Amino acid sequence: MKPSNRQIWLGAIAIAVLILLTIIAAPSNSKINSGSTYGLAPDGYGAWYAFMQDRGITIQRWQKPFDELKKEKRPVTLLQIYSQLNHPVLLSQEREWVEAGHTLVVLGVRQQVTAANFSTMQNSSFGDVKIETRRRLTSISESDQEKISLGDRFGAVVWEERRGKGKIIFSTTPYLAANAYQDYPSNFQYLASLVNQKNNLLFVDEYIHGYKDPEVRKSEGKGDLFGYLAKTPLLPAFIQVCILLFVLIWAQNRRFGKPVALETPELDNSEAYIQALAGVLHKAQSTDFLVEMIGKQEQLQLQKNLGLGSEILDRQTLVNTWQQQIGTATAELDAVLQQSQKLRMSERELISWLGKWQTLRRMKNNA
Repeated sequence: MKPSNRQIWLGAIAIAVLILLTIIAAPSNSKINSGSTYGLAPDGYGAWYAFMQDRGITIQRWQKPFDELKKEKRPVTLLQIYSQLNHPVLLSQEREWVEAGHTLVVLGVRQQVTAANFSTMQNSSFGDVKIETRRRLTSISESDQEKISLGDRFGAVVWEERRGKGKIIFSTTPYLAANAYQDYPSNFQYLASLVNQKNNLLFVDEYIHGYKDPEVRKSEGKGDLFGYLAKTPLLPAFIQVCILLFVLIWAQNRRFGKPVALETPELDNSEAYIQALAGVLHKAQSTDFLVEMIGKQEQLQLQKNLGLGSEILDRQTLVNTWQQQIGTATAELDAVLQQSQKLRMSERELISWLGKWQTLRRMKNNA
């Protein structure tokens, strides 16, 4: 059996809605990986990281919060390559860490745009370094606290600031030695000279790019599947489930496929016979047969409960035994037994009579 046109349209609408929700709820393109040593794109630093390892320089990726750097006993040089330009302002913990004798190298700080050409070759001790930015530090102090490492007449591209026992090196371009400059070895050598300092541990900050060590993820509740799901936005999934439920309800909860035939239930012959006989007696208004049969069965059941055997006894014997064992409602029992001898009853009388038998059974069970 082929699905109907209505089912096809419902399925197409559901699929289209899911695709639309997926596009809307999907995360937008992010540049957080720009500047990462894991990145192989032109704005990544994977080639420079391999260059440092090939030269035998001990360099490690730092994938922990900044506070964890305080646990290192030796002086540290930390290279931070931001994916977007930031103002050269340090947090209090970063400033204290530098003043304690460490070195912080920050690539990608925001400065004003000058009249310099976008692409220039800057002179360095390693040869010409290619710089592609018009941003320069123009307010250069003549004090010894600032030192220009790379720049031209428009201002500084790379400069150094002393802070206590340590120092900070800023760069207006985050792409100083990105993968796009593999044909310019001077760029790679120049950045290597900035960060490679004797007796200092050298780290590249990957935590700012979203990379975290397993123990860090575990401490943040992201070490397992349940932790991940607990922090995952559930709104897109909830909306999709609601749309699916709406479509199912609209389609009367039918599957898009061939109908499944229902199994025919097996008939109970005894029950069918009883129901058929009851229908015939009700239509013929033959209450005498019902009164006779039900009356005998109710009396026999009552006699067994009173310990009088299975032979039908006279009414007075049954009433006297009831009086001895139960002690109450003797008149009710006598009335029911007398009414049982009246074979012809209306439907209302028959229902009332059956109710009285039920009451007597409850009284005997509760006695």
